[in-house]
Parts: sequence; structure tokens; C-alpha cells
Amino acid sequence: MALPPHSPSGLPFDDIRDLLTRLPEADAAAIAAVRARDAELTKPAGSLGRLEEIVEWVAAWSANPKPRVDRPLVAIFATAHGVTRQGVSAFPDSVNRQMLENFAAGGAAINQLCVANDIGLKVFDLAIDVPTPDITVDDAMDEPGCAATIAFGMEAIAGGTDLLCLGEMGIGNTTVAAAVYHALYGGRPEDWIGPGTGVDAEGLRRKAEAVGRAVQRNKDHLSDPLEVLRRVGGREIAALAGAILAARLQRIPVLLDGYVVTAAAAVLHALEPSSLDHCLAAHRSAEPAHGRVLERIAKRPLFDFGMRLGEASGAALACGIVKNAVAVHSGMATFEQASVSRKG
Repeated sequence: MALPPHSPSGLPFDDIRDLLTRLPEADAAAIAAVRARDAELTKPAGSLGRLEEIVEWVAAWSANPKPRVDRPLVAIFATAHGVTRQGVSAFPDSVNRQMLENFAAGGAAINQLCVANDIGLKVFDLAIDVPTPDITVDDAMDEPGCAATIAFGMEAIAGGTDLLCLGEMGIGNTTVAAAVYHALYGGRPEDWIGPGTGVDAEGLRRKAEAVGRAVQRNKDHLSDPLEVLRRVGGREIAALAGAILAARLQRIPVLLDGYVVTAAAAVLHALEPSSLDHCLAAHRSAEPAHGRVLERIAKRPLFDFGMRLGEASGAALACGIVKNAVAVHSGMATFEQASVSRKG
């Protein structure tokens, strides 16, 4: 699926803000049902640690007292960035199209993870052959184009899923993610950059300079997170924000992947902190700033394996953890069923 770089359709920013005031809450009855069953299972209370929390999370946001994960989906949003002209990446823009072809051929890491964990996969081409403008000299998107891309992300998850694993692909997108963080949280450009695809020290210097110039150029427009998104972000970040929002409205739990996906979450969190209550952070990326961002949005990652690939690789691994947690909860015998004596 391809999205025009500037579409006149889409949700106006005011409508997006309005949606954020009408988000469904966690289902308290489903949580209570999970806790009641957990108390009867053949194990000491709390002995499965975060697995028990995960089951409650799935129940809360799917509104199902008997939580299941039958149709998990990895959704990857891919695009291109004009800021790569600043020498911020170790790979050329041509890799974008080549990686899309690799996804289609089943040759990428995420393909193998989806097969291993029985996860559906959709990859969305957000005008990958038409890079956004270089954010050091121009806005990444105009308001209609950004709103249309958010709307595209909202529509992209149509078709049914009960656990959404979000990912991205695009040369240069750790630079635009760093620009989003710098614009939202301040500090120095160097606070938010990292090696991305493996740039050297000179590449890191160029990356920090590009982030600083992009944010400085927009210094009078950074109080509005949606303006931050459209001015220094990218199409994939806008679409990811839309997907996160749509999942909340449809009561679908979300697993956030790494550094770039979290930039979309950070925009929503800046607009409305509770908008991420249905999300779990799959992992902490090896990008140095990712851990600090997760702290700011109050997300504790499920694991830290030193990964920085993107393409939802961490979210797909976390999906396996979630599926295992739900399977244990639903399949374990109760004390009565197993004729096991309780403590005391």
C-alpha cells in the first residue's frame, strides 16, 4: 500500500486531539476475573512475576475476562527521509526499496520471527520512493499530509487482530526520531542521538548537527506535539501514532518496538499521557537514549537484548512472551482440579 507524500484527506489535528479525550478505559471486570482465576491456579501467589501482569494487561485492554491471543499482527511502516542528504546514515537510500523487497521475499529477520511465533505480517509502503523534505531546511510534512498519514495508520490495522506489534523501516529514521525527542524534551542534540545503523564518530557528529538545526529552525513551534511530529518527524512516525490511537479505540493491546516506534508513542504521551495505557514496551533498544525515553513515558521494557534492528523485531519476540503468559494462565489447572493442597 502506498500513500501519497501529501494527501489532502485525513483527520485535522483538532479532530485527533478530540479523539484523545474519548479513549476507552481498562476493563475492570476483566482484570478482576483474571485475578480471581490466578488465585486458584496451582502456584504460589505472584510466582510468575510479570507474566501475571501481562495477562491482566491483555484482559484489561481486550475487555476479555478469559484473555486470548489468536491473531497477533506485526505492522511495519516504511518510508524515506530527505535528511539522509546530511550524511546521517551508514547506508544509502536505495536500501529502503531493497528491504521492502526482502520483506516481500521472506528474507528479513522479522519474517523469521513471525514464522517462529505464528504472527501475521503487514508492511506498508508510505511513498518510500519519495523522501520527505530534509528537516534541516523544510518541514517533513504539511498539516494535511501529516493528518492524512495519521489517518492511514489508523486504517492500516483494519481486518482484525488481537495483539498489535508495531515496527518501522527507513534509512535515516533514527535521526528524525532523535529530532522528535529533542523537540519534545529539550537538552542537547547529542542527548538523543545514537549509532542507528552503525555510523562512525563523524557520522554521529553530522547526526547531532542535523538534529540541532532541525529543532532550532522550529524553535517557535515546539509547544504542540503534533507540530513537532509534522515538522521534524516522518511519515512512519505519524502512521505509527495513528495505529496506536486506533488500537486503543478498538481495544487492541499494543507492543511497542524500539527507538523509532517509541517516538510516535512519545508524541501521543505528550498530548495525553493516558493514551499509552494499552501499550507495553517490548524491549529497550541499544540506542543510548531509548531507556531515558521509556522512563519519560513510564514504560518498563520486557527485556533488554542489545537490539537495534527495528522492523518490529523486539515486538515480535515480546509477542511470544505475551502468548506464553496467556497460555499459562488459561491452561493451568486450579488447586481443586489438580487435587493439590493449598498452603496452610
